[in-house]
Amino acid sequence: MKSKRGIIYKRKQYILKELKENRQVLVDDLAKKLQVSQITIRRDLDEFQKEGLVERFYGGATLIDGALSEDPSHEDETGEETRPSCKDAIARAAAAMVEDGDIIFLNSSSTALRILKYIRDRHVTVVTNNANAIHEDLDPRVELVLTGGEVTQRKKSMVGDVALQMLHKLRADKCFIGVSGINSSGEITTAVLQETMINSLMIEQSKDYKVILADHTRVGTQNNFIISTLDQVTHVVTDTMTTPELLASMKRTNLTIIRAQA
Repeated sequence: MKSKRGIIYKRKQYILKELKENRQVLVDDLAKKLQVSQITIRRDLDEFQKEGLVERFYGGATLIDGALSEDPSHEDETGEETRPSCKDAIARAAAAMVEDGDIIFLNSSSTALRILKYIRDRHVTVVTNNANAIHEDLDPRVELVLTGGEVTQRKKSMVGDVALQMLHKLRADKCFIGVSGINSSGEITTAVLQETMINSLMIEQSKDYKVILADHTRVGTQNNFIISTLDQVTHVVTDTMTTPELLASMKRTNLTIIRAQA
């Protein structure tokens, strides 16, 4: 990628890959491998430390145990799904926002994927980086387009340059982005670095509705990587178990909050 943000993303992805494989990295080694200054590497590692991913030491950093775990938004793959009714309620409410003729983006979250079963009797083009979408029972009028890209083992999400290049060429009417957390400052976060740019780009490339899907366990929480802020989206769809205090913390002038009834 030629954009500055894309270069930063790829550099950080490489550093995290090294941390995951080796548990420890050295500033001098990374600077040489990535052909950047030691100051740049130190800044990246300092940011990871602030995000709770690493412990810094003089000349390098060590990965904190459990800091790079898989995105918790996909528990249903491990048999630990505890809130299917909330997810279905959110997906149903989100699907009601889809109109005939729409082009929509769906990200790799399990909640976003559930939207597909509620899109009926409408001609809709769905663009997604979720390879699991091919197994869904689609309405015959729904056209499914996969972004392509590198497929992650556990989530079957498509990431990397190919997926990003595909999204750069498209404009959607609406996007529906399931997330790992929305913190008290209004930052919208995910746990997986590889999906950060995908989610951000889907939001940027959507013309009308930019919809965040977050059940009550996601609101008021934070994960590793920021994909957007509440000021940059149009809707949040959550469930009725989200407390009034948390709803109040999300309130923004141009943001519509929908509480889906299970």
